[in-house]
Amino acid sequence: MTMSRRETSRQTERRPPTLAVREQRIVDQVPFSAGLSSFHPVSDVLALAATVSVIIPALNEAPNLPHVFEALPDWITEVVLVDGRSTDDTVAVARRLRPDVRVVMQDGRGKGDALLAGFTASTGDIIVALDADGSTDAREIVRFVTALVAGADFVKGSRFACGGGSADLTRTRRLGNKLLGALVNQLFGTRYTDLCYGYNAFWARHLNTLALDCAGFEVETVMNIRAAAAGLVVHEVPSFEHRRIHGVSNLRIVVDGRRIAKVIIREWLTYRRSKRARIQVPPAIDASAIDRSASDLSPSELSASDLSFSDLCVR
Repeated sequence: MTMSRRETSRQTERRPPTLAVREQRIVDQVPFSAGLSSFHPVSDVLALAATVSVIIPALNEAPNLPHVFEALPDWITEVVLVDGRSTDDTVAVARRLRPDVRVVMQDGRGKGDALLAGFTASTGDIIVALDADGSTDAREIVRFVTALVAGADFVKGSRFACGGGSADLTRTRRLGNKLLGALVNQLFGTRYTDLCYGYNAFWARHLNTLALDCAGFEVETVMNIRAAAAGLVVHEVPSFEHRRIHGVSNLRIVVDGRRIAKVIIREWLTYRRSKRARIQVPPAIDASAIDRSASDLSPSELSASDLSFSDLCVR
């Protein structure tokens, strides 16, 4: 499944962050077309004009949704629940908890496929990916949004940044994450502290830049790599991973670990080929331009002894 949400101007083109300080009543870097009435409070000192979509992929997560939805900030614009054909009442619970929730029925399988479906269906300026099992805390969304409006293009949560942590990370997962993260940092010149974590947010205008096309748990790794490879401004913010509240994880450590390693190598080969293709070739001399330059000269200028071929090229 490939991603195409809307036809816009160049996806990597940066627009001014929409940030305002409420207490001082100072608007900083606000687009001229945005009035103060378009801002809504995010915290005691921050107001936001951009709209925010939260994407929640879910598969049989009915018992967990009350905890997830309860923590959602009231200032977010929309919640998109992507249901992976649940056999319980996940959709009914979501609609009861939040009547305005947008439900997208997943056609394919896998977390990556679900996220792609949610990204495509979303309408917000900012997209936040959130897990439905209660492991990611929606009250941390303000950290991601603040980093985005301060100038970042892509913001990733980190359990290993100062202030982050995890109550669910086993030794095996920790070691695998560390090794895979070190590989990415070495190949792509990044300094990520946490590679395989699903709490991410970004400006929706970069959807085409990320060009996500993977169906499994490797989707977070692909997002992190492609954001860096495209030259986007990437920030990490601390995040705490809680234990899954109910049910069991669909993550398969060995199988998914191998898939992530293969994806890293594939992305590196693609990245290396693209770097080689970007090598600048000196442009050929435009003979017609030289002829035009020569025709503009007077006879006396053409006969001047100090006039060289390079002079004609410069003219």
